[in-house]
Amino acid sequence: MTKHLTPHSYKISKKDRVAANNHNSFLLWFTGLSGSGKSTIANMVEQELHKIGVKTYSLDGDNIRKGINDDLSFSPKDRTENIRRIAEVSNLMIDAGLVVLAAFVSPYKKDRDNIRTIVKDVNFVEIYINTSLKECERRDVKGLYKKARAGEIQNMTGISAPYEAPVNPHIEIKTETESVEDAVARIIDYITPKLKLQDE
Repeated sequence: MTKHLTPHSYKISKKDRVAANNHNSFLLWFTGLSGSGKSTIANMVEQELHKIGVKTYSLDGDNIRKGINDDLSFSPKDRTENIRRIAEVSNLMIDAGLVVLAAFVSPYKKDRDNIRTIVKDVNFVEIYINTSLKECERRDVKGLYKKARAGEIQNMTGISAPYEAPVNPHIEIKTETESVEDAVARIIDYITPKLKLQDE
C-alpha cells in the first residue's frame, strides 16, 4: 500500500518550526523498572524546561496505553509494537519542534535501539533510571509488584519478564543514592547544549 503514497511537499519544515521555538527538538527517553522514578523525574525535567520557554510534551503509559496503544497487551510482541508506535509518535513531535519526554519501562535493548533508528541518533537521549528491583518493590507505588508476586499479573518486568539494562546510556540516574533534584539538574545540564540552535 505504501508504494502508492506520494508525499506532499509542505512549505513549513522542521527547521522553520525549530527556529520559531528558538530551540532544537529531540527525544528524552527515560527507561527503568516500574517504580524506578521515571515519570517523577521526567515531570520535573519538563517543569524546568517550561520555565525557560522550551516547548515540550510528555508521553507515558497514561496517555499512550489508554489511547493509541489500548489494543496492545504486555506480551513481548506487543511490548515491541508499543515502543515502536511511541517512537513514531515521538518522531512526529520532534518534527513539530518539540522536546519529547517519554517515560517507559522499555525492557528490551533491541526496542530501544529501534527508537534510536526511528528518531535518528542525534535526536535520542537515553536516560537510565537505575533503581534496584528491591527498592522498586519496596515503593510499589501502583501495587503492581504485589499483584505480580501473587500471580495476578503476567509478564511483569523484573518478576516474570526480563529487563535488559542499558550498557552505555547517555545519563544514568541511581535514585537510591541521588536526589530527584540533583538528577534533574544533571539532565538539564546535559541537554542544555543540545537545545541551542547552531547559529547561536
